[in-house]
Amino acid sequence: MKTLNPNWITEGLIDFEYKKYLLLDYLQSVHQQFDERKLYPTLSDIISHYQNLKQLKEKKEIVAQSFPKHISKIDFENFRIEFEQLLMEDKTIEELEAILDFSIPEIQHHLEDGRDLYASVENDISIFPVGIVPINPEFGFMFLSRNGNRQTRVYEYQVTLFENSTEKFRGIRTEYVCTFSRSIVYTYENMKHDLLRKKNNLITPGTFVVESKDKFPLQETFLPVAKRSLVRYLFKMPS
Repeated sequence: MKTLNPNWITEGLIDFEYKKYLLLDYLQSVHQQFDERKLYPTLSDIISHYQNLKQLKEKKEIVAQSFPKHISKIDFENFRIEFEQLLMEDKTIEELEAILDFSIPEIQHHLEDGRDLYASVENDISIFPVGIVPINPEFGFMFLSRNGNRQTRVYEYQVTLFENSTEKFRGIRTEYVCTFSRSIVYTYENMKHDLLRKKNNLITPGTFVVESKDKFPLQETFLPVAKRSLVRYLFKMPS
């Protein structure tokens, strides 16, 4: 997959046709990834670009009021705009505005395609527990099964909590354990029993199956959507 520098719009030549070429080349790669039903890391990447451009557009008035100056660097990570004290021609501002006006709708269109794909995968997934659900299900095993395939991939999971100055977020870490072959006589319950014998350091782990009716790419789509879906499932369960 092709990538686009986070500061692509302000680095190098600020020329509408040049930036348009860079963007469309990148978005062609995005379209191909989504067409192959590969969500990540493409979806995260395009969300970041969209947010960056929206921020830059909102700060456009600040930029205009800062002339005569020249944009030297936009640090999106820390939300700062730095300037060199140089004369900036009106044409550069016009080019920047034209690039923003073209780029934001184009990226938004592809972002909506990605979100639609995510929603279709999420709707295709079903989640259910194996055996008794512990009081604290924030660690345990996640079983992945695709398209009626008897191969069941097992991951050990741990729900994490991290926060910034204003919000708290839940995430999930997973580690691949093994793959079982499910059958009429070797069920999810049997898998859990065997895991508990081998992983006796885990005290009453939660065990959940995430199944998809369709067959999606594992690393780029099924696994990341399954992880996010499991977190939501865990914290919607009645306590």
